[in-house]
Amino acid sequence: MDLGTVIGIGLSLTLVISAMAIGPGIGPYIDVPSVLIVFGGSIATILIAFKLEQVKKVASVFMIAVKPPKADVPALIAKLVEYATAARRDGILALEAKVNNEENLFLKKGLSLAVDGNEPDIIRDLLEIEAEQLDSRHKGYSSMFEQVAGIAGAYGMLGTLIGLVAMLVNMADPSSIGPAMAVALLTTLYGSLIGNIFGGPIANILGIRNADELIVMTIIIEGIMSIQAGDNPRTLEQKLLSFLPPKERASQFE
Repeated sequence: MDLGTVIGIGLSLTLVISAMAIGPGIGPYIDVPSVLIVFGGSIATILIAFKLEQVKKVASVFMIAVKPPKADVPALIAKLVEYATAARRDGILALEAKVNNEENLFLKKGLSLAVDGNEPDIIRDLLEIEAEQLDSRHKGYSSMFEQVAGIAGAYGMLGTLIGLVAMLVNMADPSSIGPAMAVALLTTLYGSLIGNIFGGPIANILGIRNADELIVMTIIIEGIMSIQAGDNPRTLEQKLLSFLPPKERASQFE
């Protein structure tokens, strides 16, 4: 669980709701027409803008922002160095048994390609294609939340115009001015809340999660290539540790 994301969302909602409750209470801020315009309109537009398969996964993608898959990069580097040591000592075919027990599917695929005797360029190309496709998929989901931010804000403005028109048309009836103004103001409020809590920030953290995963895949690719080339395990370790911040670089050879 990413406490930063969870605390940020919870704190944002708590502060807004508390400000409402301290004033006139929560009730005046609940308006069904405004909900229909902003929430309903945003969902409808997202269905137009993205494939249905993508929209169906929006909840699971949101959970990645809240609870990202954890990758122990130092442990991964240590494992790659271990594989390199075994391959240099006993030959790359000695890794065949280890490949069958490898849980990381991307690493397992790379090791399998190397053990099968494929050319280095072919292995790198295949692994980089997979990494690029994952990057493309992740950016698609991230852009969905970016669109949510813009769309919700746009529907907030649309609701404001609808409310203002309703108010101007019925200026002769004082009792209709209040509900019309509520629609005009609350749609903007709802659009701002969605965009600034669940739109832009979620898109940004998903981009960070994607970058982290791509670094892990790059480490694996470089590790596989070095293993196949028969590089010295110490040299491989130093290369892979360079992907980590200086404070996290701990060599197992020291």
